[in-house]
Amino acid sequence: MKVKTIYKVIVPIIFGVVTMAACGKLFPAAPVPENTLAVGVIPGLTPSQLQEHALGDDEFSQIFTKQEGLGPVFNNISCNNCHVGNGKGSPATALIRFGKVTNGIFDSLVSENGPNLLPNCIPGYTGDVLPPDANVQVHLIAPTIMGLGFIAALADSTILANAYPHDGVSGVPNYVNPTSFFTPQAYNIPYNGQYIGRFGRKATAIALQDQVVFALAKDLGGITCDYNMVKPYNYLVGPYTGNYVQDPDVSAGFVNHLVMYLLTNKVPPRRDTTNPDVIAGGQLFASIKCISCHIPTMVTSTFPGFPSLSNQTIHPFSDFLLHDMGSGLDDGVPEGSAKSFQWRTAPLWGVGLSANSQGEGLFLLHDGRATSFIQAVQFHNGEASARKAAFNALPQQQQQQIVAFLNSL
Repeated sequence: MKVKTIYKVIVPIIFGVVTMAACGKLFPAAPVPENTLAVGVIPGLTPSQLQEHALGDDEFSQIFTKQEGLGPVFNNISCNNCHVGNGKGSPATALIRFGKVTNGIFDSLVSENGPNLLPNCIPGYTGDVLPPDANVQVHLIAPTIMGLGFIAALADSTILANAYPHDGVSGVPNYVNPTSFFTPQAYNIPYNGQYIGRFGRKATAIALQDQVVFALAKDLGGITCDYNMVKPYNYLVGPYTGNYVQDPDVSAGFVNHLVMYLLTNKVPPRRDTTNPDVIAGGQLFASIKCISCHIPTMVTSTFPGFPSLSNQTIHPFSDFLLHDMGSGLDDGVPEGSAKSFQWRTAPLWGVGLSANSQGEGLFLLHDGRATSFIQAVQFHNGEASARKAAFNALPQQQQQQIVAFLNSL
């Protein structure tokens, strides 16, 4: 009896220990917040702003259905499905943008549901395929969504201050036509009725609201709102007057909550800043003049209603200007005043955490073609050719120090 009793006690304990060990492999401990891109909310928000942020957070993860306006064709069903954990996407969730170039003139093929391919569909419909006359297509992985409020709070004059020839580069702003719902701030400087874009791979969105409205309609697929009552060209569901809906899928409040969420996400703090290799890598990054475009430090303007975004010293490692990146990164798609070979300098803050949200590894550049920092450097041509040459001339140890520095951002 004693043996049976001991058996009854010992076996469950052993089973529990083994099970816990197995679960530890299946369900690892939660990551340290500083090692993720979802690090919380900027300080100083009012209770109502915190509530809006929470609502926007929920909406960002919302899975849209047919009843909520999705489809009939779409790219994805949730913002969070592409921007996992607020991070960069991967080629598995890449968006395809297409068009047609004839004698050097680009047509986004809006009449054929361009510019974004929407390959998925609700029951009873067929997903989009590339039109036969589309001779240009580019894969775009989702960018990170942290620090966007600080970018929104940059004055146009701060961005323009670096738009001049220096160190062999000459970044230019992308002037784009404002949307009908854009409200200029005191720091927005108009130029022939246009304004400087700062969001998106080619800086085609002036304000976060523009980016959200476009993403709902063209990235998810057909989600209308009070700011955009138009379904894509070939949508044949719902009560229309032409392509205009009478009742939008989501309200202006829904959009505003999403904007608040994007505005108020914090930037993750840097890591390993006392590591000698990280320090040396930062010095090398500056000495080979990568900081001519990836400018380390800027100061935001006054952003009404957000003291924690106003007059702040930030470290985005970007000038938010367009640069000629050479024929290898020419995607054939001009946007606004951006040529097909021009790209906005990508902010580098948080880049060292990218792989944590991409799941399958590290994917860099607009289409994820580079799977390491060193490989990404090799695609830098055009204005960046001298920087690539300087990097390649460094001993391997110093190249790895620059990699260590990038991983610390």
